Amino acid sequence: MRRRAFGLLLILLSACRADSPRPAAPLPGSGDAALTAALHTYVLEFLRRNPTTSTYLGGAGLDDSLAAADGRLRDHSAAALTDEDAWLTTTASQITAMDPAALSPAAAIDREVSLAQIRFLLRQHQARRYQQRALDTYTIEPFRAVDWQLQGMTALADGRYGTAEEWALVVARLQAVPAYLRTARTQLEAGVASGNTPDRRMLQRDGLATARANADYFRTTLPGLAAARMSGPDRDAELAALRTASAEAAAAFLDFHQFVAATFFDDAANGRVKAAFAADRYALGADEYDWALANNFKLSTTAARLFDESWPVVEATRAAMIDLASEIGEARHWPLPADGGAAVRAVFDRLSRDYPTSDTEMVSWYRDAAFRLVDYARSRQLFDVPADYRLDVTVTPPPLEASIDGAAYYPAPPFRQSGVGRFYVTPTHGDAAALKANNRAAIADLSAHEGFPGHDWYYKVLAGSRTRVSPVRWLTPGAVEDSSSMWEDSLSAEGWGLFAEALMAEPQPDAPHGFYTPEERLYQLQGQLYRDLRVRIDTGLHTGRLSYDEATTLFSEIVDYLPGPCRGAAPGSEAKRASCEAAERAIFRYSKWPTQAITYRLGKDQIVALRDEVKQALGERFNAREFYLRFIAQGTIPPGYFGATLRESLTTP
Repeated sequence: MRRRAFGLLLILLSACRADSPRPAAPLPGSGDAALTAALHTYVLEFLRRNPTTSTYLGGAGLDDSLAAADGRLRDHSAAALTDEDAWLTTTASQITAMDPAALSPAAAIDREVSLAQIRFLLRQHQARRYQQRALDTYTIEPFRAVDWQLQGMTALADGRYGTAEEWALVVARLQAVPAYLRTARTQLEAGVASGNTPDRRMLQRDGLATARANADYFRTTLPGLAAARMSGPDRDAELAALRTASAEAAAAFLDFHQFVAATFFDDAANGRVKAAFAADRYALGADEYDWALANNFKLSTTAARLFDESWPVVEATRAAMIDLASEIGEARHWPLPADGGAAVRAVFDRLSRDYPTSDTEMVSWYRDAAFRLVDYARSRQLFDVPADYRLDVTVTPPPLEASIDGAAYYPAPPFRQSGVGRFYVTPTHGDAAALKANNRAAIADLSAHEGFPGHDWYYKVLAGSRTRVSPVRWLTPGAVEDSSSMWEDSLSAEGWGLFAEALMAEPQPDAPHGFYTPEERLYQLQGQLYRDLRVRIDTGLHTGRLSYDEATTLFSEIVDYLPGPCRGAAPGSEAKRASCEAAERAIFRYSKWPTQAITYRLGKDQIVALRDEVKQALGERFNAREFYLRFIAQGTIPPGYFGATLRESLTTP
């Protein structure tokens, strides 16, 4: 179905000039052939050593030799990392020796990308020794590995999923969990000995809560899913093997939970961390932050500069919100306070009265908003959307709730033809204040970001050009999404997500707020505001300019227009309580994912700037739909790598 549905996209992409690499057809007379061969070897070995990433990307669809990776977990042992670093160093030397002047523009980009990835991994292992404190990696990776296996399974004729071979790989991966967690324990013990330990909040949420959620998933949820999806003549024996391996994985997570509790806590039940681990340990530091900006994102700026430059951007967005809130109040005949911030809050309070009564209804509202966005894009000819375009919206599974604040999107594995992308919405578990925060007007902008024309559309278009994008541009060094991550992929992907929200707000002759109603536009501006504020908070948190509590209060006061501290005083209202809880969850995410939070606004700014440059150069010949397709087709790497090349290819006759 998906191959037919996206045939139009493939035609459009094929019509574009080839500014993305074609590994099978290197340019004559260049060094592309040698680089292509070296990068192919690098990518395959990278995926072999990072089997969860291989599953996420559908590595077996890239090369048959990677099929076995779906039955393994990453080896984080000291010996394995030492061997990996030796391989990375040798590979970097080989790639560095290839003269970029002898390469095509696309191949030269791939060379730069691969060297930045290798530098990041070596720095993680050797300078930061992050493997000694990567607690969220250790607790989240096994669940994600299995969950992505389930996403990528073959759909069978009887409505079931998964061949016998695919389920056998799940069993093999489950059997690897106990040894994986023993290695994690050894690394964490080395971190304790050297004073290189996780932050206390990560100990509580990822060490205890996620470990227990994993135990529940493997003990109960996964066997239930397997029973519903397995089929075939040997189903009973295969299901029995899975239940045994899943139970052993659950027991290993309970043991790991006990290890974390005994090692780091005086009273785990009440969250009392031992004095030796009670200090804040989340900050990356200015030097490491600036190194990441240059190496991971190809940005020529600093954390200090971003911190200072962020505030005028925040103030401008707040001013736009105040003006719009006044317009809404006047149109609805709502008496509003004279103070602009209080007026915005009053409008939010009014709009929050139309809220879903349950998490099930909330998810259905997100789904409905996503397809209203599709209809709008079709009617305005913003994109060529296939008639059978589909979007899967579902509830965030418990093991991921600590990492997904509100909503998130995980694409189908791009190297394979099977599998579906998932738009996750995190449940409120009946919290009325949280349900009100997901009121009818608040749904649209997040649906645009995670669904259409945001991540779901972005990844489906990109998957349609998979043969034109070098595999090196798909890699996610460190991890797919946790505190070990490089976040190289985030600048384009999350930048596109925020750009998609703003694109839907661009005025049309009969629609001054684009797709949005004025009320939805107010929430879209709020979404823009907290991405603007993230730049200040993330750089502040990780360079000592803001404390954790200061960042939490700042988030609540600025984004939700609710004055007052979030710590040390009564919340004053249910709205303030919910705001502070949401703010603290966001700050926790930023604290353990340094540099990820800035990628939204900075990535969006790069897309807008590049679009404006191309539009100015082409004038009436500018084709927005072609620009969007060509931008996405560059792959999930920072625009700093390809912006000049893309601009030249679009504007040169």
